[in-house]
Amino acid sequence: MQTTTTQHVTIRLPIDNEELYGDLAIPENAKGLILFAHGSGSSRHSPRNQFVAEELQSSRFATFLLDLLTEREEAIDNLTRHLRFNIPFLSRRLIAAAAWVKTVSEVYKLNIGLFGASTGGAAALLAAAQRPDLFQAIVSRGGRPDLTTESLPAVKAPTLLIVGELDSQVLLLNQYALRLLTCEKKLEIVRGATHLFEENGKLEIVASHARDWFDKYL
Repeated sequence: MQTTTTQHVTIRLPIDNEELYGDLAIPENAKGLILFAHGSGSSRHSPRNQFVAEELQSSRFATFLLDLLTEREEAIDNLTRHLRFNIPFLSRRLIAAAAWVKTVSEVYKLNIGLFGASTGGAAALLAAAQRPDLFQAIVSRGGRPDLTTESLPAVKAPTLLIVGELDSQVLLLNQYALRLLTCEKKLEIVRGATHLFEENGKLEIVASHARDWFDKYL
């Protein structure tokens, strides 16, 4: 694969009278930007999302890994577990982050895709349903679309659902969500994989499916 130079910038993004941190990576001649929505109890430092982001960067996609909660909110949520399941709250922050991207000179012309994991998958789907003008493609890894069922028919962006074969409950939820989606859609079942795709080679398969989807629709 051709080597590209990638610019890395740590972002401090003011949202909701708070300040969120994010890592923005911009390869040379980027052909799209992927905004990551991490799952419950995770952050922009998630090794799984970082791995997928690096794979996308090598294919000339800019990536934006954003902490959806501040440190203070995260400390509270570790006790209450309330914000991680507040999908409208998380989706508003994704929308605000995407709107901010459109003000950045280096990337404002790029189409934006969403990569959501676990509860972040639900937030990505709700954000895309609410702002179809901002998001052009969605990939959900082990997502929880059941947390935003009512919004699924309104999603316009082509949506790829990736689920581990052994993640039986989440697989059933995604099979049901697939029937509710009216956009271009696909369900990829990764054989031998559990919820976190920790098995050898399984996360590489996720990254490959995501790259192909974004290549096609961004």
